[in-house]
Amino acid sequence: MGHIFSKKPQSKVTEQDKAVLQLKTTRDKIRQYQKRSDEKLEKDRQVAKQLLRDGKKERAKLLLRKKRFIEEQLKKTDGTLENIEKMIEDIEFAQIQMKVVDSLKVGNESLKQINAMLDIEDIERILDETQEGAEKQREINALLSGGVLTEEDESAVEEELDALIAAAVQKQLPDAPTAAENPEVELPDVPETVPEPEKEKEKHKEKVAMVAS
Repeated sequence: MGHIFSKKPQSKVTEQDKAVLQLKTTRDKIRQYQKRSDEKLEKDRQVAKQLLRDGKKERAKLLLRKKRFIEEQLKKTDGTLENIEKMIEDIEFAQIQMKVVDSLKVGNESLKQINAMLDIEDIERILDETQEGAEKQREINALLSGGVLTEEDESAVEEELDALIAAAVQKQLPDAPTAAENPEVELPDVPETVPEPEKEKEKHKEKVAMVAS
C-alpha cells in the first residue's frame, strides 16, 4: 500500500506552456473555419450560377451578398490568425531565452564555486615548490651521473661515432663482382717469370742499333 501514499511527481508544464497550447488550439479552429468557409463559398458560387441560368436573379443576388459577407469575415480571420501565430512564436522564443538565462546562472554559480576553491597564493606556492623540486632533481641527476664527461670519454665517443658512420657508408656501397660471380669477365694471365733488368737493357740496345743501321 506504499504506492497509495506516495507523492505524485510534480508537473513540469508551466503557465507559458498552457498559454501556447491554448493559442495553438485557437489557431487550429480558425484554420478549420476557413476551410469550411472556402468550401461553402465555392458551393454558393455554383448555386448562384444555376439560379441565373434558371432566371432567378434576385435569389442569386441574395446568395452573392451572403457570399460577400463570408469573404469579409475570412479576411478578418486572416488577420487574427497572423496575430496568433506571432504571439506563439514570441512566447516560445521567450521560453528559450529563459532557459538560456537559467543556464547562464547555473554556469556562473559553478564558476564562482570553482574560483572560491582556487587561491592565488596557493597556486603560486605550488608553482614555486614544483620549480624547486625540478631543480633539486636535476642536481641529484648530475651528482649520480658524475657530472660532465672527461676528455678521454669525449674521444671515445668521437671514435665510436666515426666507426658507426664508416660502417653505415660501407653497408651502402655495392660489393665488387668476382670471377666466380661473373664468369664472362676474363682476367689477364700473370707471367710465370719476371725478366731481369740487365737482359731488358741489352735488348733495348740491340733495338737501337738496328734502327741506327
